[in-house]
Amino acid sequence: MASSNSLMDSLFQRSLEDLIKGIRLQLHGESSFISKSLDEIRREIKSTDLSTKSIALQKLSYLAALHGVDMSWAAFHAVEVVSSSRFEDKRIGYHAIAQSFNDQTPVLLLITNQLRKDLNSSNEYEVSLALECLSRIGTDDLARDLTSEVFTLLGSSKAFVKKKAIGVVLRVFDKYPDAVKVCFKRLVENLESSDPHILSAVVGVFCELTTKDPRSYLPLAPEFYKILVDSRNNWVLIKVLKVFAKLASIEPRLAKKVADPICEHMRRNVGKSLLFECIRTVVSSLSDQETALKLAVARIRDFLVDDDPNLRYLGLHALSIVAPKHLWAVLENREAIVKALSDEDPNVKLEALHLLMAMVNEDNVSEISRILMNYALKSDLLFCNEVIASVLLACSRNSYEIIVDFDWYVSLLGEMARIPHCQRGQEIGHQLIDIGMRVKDARRELVRISRALLIDPALLGNQFLHPILSAAAWASGEYVEFSKTSYDIAEALLQPRTSLLPPSIRAIYIHSTFKVLVFSLKAYFSAQDSTSSPLVEESTNYVSSLVNAFTYESISSLVDMIELGLCSLSGTLDVEVQERAKNVLGFTGMIKHKIIEKVTSPESVIEASRAVAFMEDVFSEELGPVSSTAQEKVPLPDGLELNENLEDLQEICGEFLKPVVDSNSNSFSSSEKISFSVAKLRISDQLEASSSSSSHPPESASLLAEHRKRHGLYYLSSQKSDDHDDSNGNNNNTLNEYPPANEILADSFNPKKKMNQSKPRPVVVKLDEGDDIKMKPDGSSNHEPLSRAIQTALMGKGKEKEREKDNPERSLDSGTKEQSLRKDKKTKKKNGEKSSKHRSRRRSDKDASAAKPVDIVDFLL
Repeated sequence: MASSNSLMDSLFQRSLEDLIKGIRLQLHGESSFISKSLDEIRREIKSTDLSTKSIALQKLSYLAALHGVDMSWAAFHAVEVVSSSRFEDKRIGYHAIAQSFNDQTPVLLLITNQLRKDLNSSNEYEVSLALECLSRIGTDDLARDLTSEVFTLLGSSKAFVKKKAIGVVLRVFDKYPDAVKVCFKRLVENLESSDPHILSAVVGVFCELTTKDPRSYLPLAPEFYKILVDSRNNWVLIKVLKVFAKLASIEPRLAKKVADPICEHMRRNVGKSLLFECIRTVVSSLSDQETALKLAVARIRDFLVDDDPNLRYLGLHALSIVAPKHLWAVLENREAIVKALSDEDPNVKLEALHLLMAMVNEDNVSEISRILMNYALKSDLLFCNEVIASVLLACSRNSYEIIVDFDWYVSLLGEMARIPHCQRGQEIGHQLIDIGMRVKDARRELVRISRALLIDPALLGNQFLHPILSAAAWASGEYVEFSKTSYDIAEALLQPRTSLLPPSIRAIYIHSTFKVLVFSLKAYFSAQDSTSSPLVEESTNYVSSLVNAFTYESISSLVDMIELGLCSLSGTLDVEVQERAKNVLGFTGMIKHKIIEKVTSPESVIEASRAVAFMEDVFSEELGPVSSTAQEKVPLPDGLELNENLEDLQEICGEFLKPVVDSNSNSFSSSEKISFSVAKLRISDQLEASSSSSSHPPESASLLAEHRKRHGLYYLSSQKSDDHDDSNGNNNNTLNEYPPANEILADSFNPKKKMNQSKPRPVVVKLDEGDDIKMKPDGSSNHEPLSRAIQTALMGKGKEKEREKDNPERSLDSGTKEQSLRKDKKTKKKNGEKSSKHRSRRRSDKDASAAKPVDIVDFLL
């Protein structure tokens, strides 16, 4: 009965073509059709007929590949299909296994014997299927168990099988490094193969291996050099060049040796792919060879003027590699690079932009910035912002070391904000503030540019530019003494259009207005005094003239304008804006009242002057830049453990951290109904200390006391213990004495020398040299076992020769032992002791590979 059902299933079973046609006919409801097909596949795959099972598995593989259907449930059925004697079924099974199996597949170990059987098959196509499957799903166990079969196939007489076995070696070495002892010698022997397919495969394997640890493959340089000289296969030469690019960076003598063959390839009429690989090898690893480098730069020029955008991109990419060491190569092709900025290909434009920024120095920064800003004005959104970001990064590098005229650069930042597609407001605003804090000579121009930005209506509606307005508002208030008239600054800060800004930025506007008001009032009262205040004495002539310009009418007008502008903000919903507005209004009300009483009560003016002087002292301290590593420089107090495990704190303090809800009320109130009784922590500790003679404390309290004893540094000290002295009478508050996070000393200021320009470079405040961001070192390599195995295989014979020279008697003893072993083997064969032919061949191959490492000649001498 079961056989009749399987026969009916095979007769009426839909093929893969039928499934594809059915899916294409489904205009709507494709998912329902796939569900029905899956139910059909689940029924068919249980058939005892392997043909029916293989077709069902083929359809399932198609649905998994194109529609993401899970096929992990059919893993055992795939193993069954692989065991079929028909090649078509076996191909479908191996494809399904390679597609769905992984290291966690439960039935993975069931295919080990089947793989070994197919690897030893006389049918080269079955061997090919097994090798391809092993290269996809090979695990540590599979690689260990099948190493001997792969070793045998490396010496196969069939080129089709041998080249695939060479490719599988890469996976086997990665999963099972000890396979190097068995297979590496035969892999090296294939470097001398005359078959181009085998040679291409083995060179490809070594190209991948050298990317992991190139130093281990230096002894193979003679073999690679021979291929470089003799081969005319472009793809083989490309792989060999990649190998030499890795090796030459380690061994300097190798660069001189391979420079001539590479130059010969560049002079020949070779393919563009090989020519570019020669150029990349020279500019990346042979840049010290002058002749080769000049020839490579000349060939790069041919790429830059080519009509193909792909070749132009490759030429620019090659220049970007050579630019760090040999900038002259970039300068020689400057015209072609600038022309590439208007290329239609966005990748070509980006490469040209990066190259142009590599040429920037203090002499040409103005010219290059002007060229790039013109391109940014007529470029699309993406490239425009790339141009702006590149200019900002290049100009701010190393504390603006290439900027001599900061007035020009501040005005350039203002022009960037007006570019239509600009979305780099965060970076521009940060640099405006940074320059204001670092460069005192640029503050006057900064205030002028900031006011121009504040009154520009086009910037208010662009959310990407709001950080620029925030920085401009801060600079206008912080450095108001450099403005022409403080009234204009306050008017710009209080204009009605600021309602378009978010509350966080409006709060900065209000705070800057407060600074402007305090400075103006201080200047007014200083001008009224008969004796000069410290502000006037220490100020420059420009600030002094500004101070003397304030009169009663101008101050009254400024105060009235501020009151009018902030009255509407005192009732806003945002608490930050509302609080700042009310603070300023309260201050202006008090000052205005005192000024009006000037005639009747001179003491009111004195009182107002003192209040203004106090507020002016609050803003008088100059702000400086903060190092990115300032927090790391704060020393940890002695005894503070930051790595202790506090996971048990929640369990111990659970009852103290629970919210206390008023049972008499059904509603919750954040201020009255719910309160977190953290104070209970301190009260419970005090109760424990005072009631030692009373009843035992609860378990949670005792656990809390124990936890506090172990982790006392994490708890806030009580009021009594804050001023507690130890037994010796010494105050025990040293742990709370933290040094300031950012204390800039006079010695930290490192002014630059004067440049060779008409205008000397101003002083730029720089932080300590140790404030650079430290890069974390790379972790240890994951390929150390494979590297050690390769080095052992390559260097073993040289070490044996040295041992023989040092101990000739030991070598004689080993020779006599080998002779005796050979005699024993002959006697065993004569006595008729038989062993498996396959096992003996495998064992002899292993012994040969282990006893005879590769002999490498030092051809560099």
